[in-house]
Amino acid sequence: QVQLVESGGGLVQAGGSLRLSCAASGSIFSINAMGWYRQAPGKQRELVAAVTSGGSTNYADSVKGRFTISRDNAKNTVYLQMNSLKPEDTAVYHCNAYVRTTHWNPPRDYWGQGTQVTVSS
Repeated sequence: QVQLVESGGGLVQAGGSLRLSCAASGSIFSINAMGWYRQAPGKQRELVAAVTSGGSTNYADSVKGRFTISRDNAKNTVYLQMNSLKPEDTAVYHCNAYVRTTHWNPPRDYWGQGTQVTVSS
């Protein structure tokens, strides 16, 4: 199967920065999109940013200009650089990857366990 392991969360003051990393491993034939979602207490999980294998990116309006997603295809790793953090960015951040495990199986979503990001005011 496929495992996604996240790192880089933590506690930071408003205006600070954090960098999240997520490495995919296991039975990987190819990875289409990779991305980050977040879920704050009492709220639904929402897309933060995503990047395709070709490098096209998509961001939530709330993070545009502050967050940057990037990807190292050789390492099956996706990064999220978060700058100018705000208290409302506080959430559990989950890595997502749309993975094909064999040539003949359709791709499916895999998720990391989540990493806590807390921004204090």
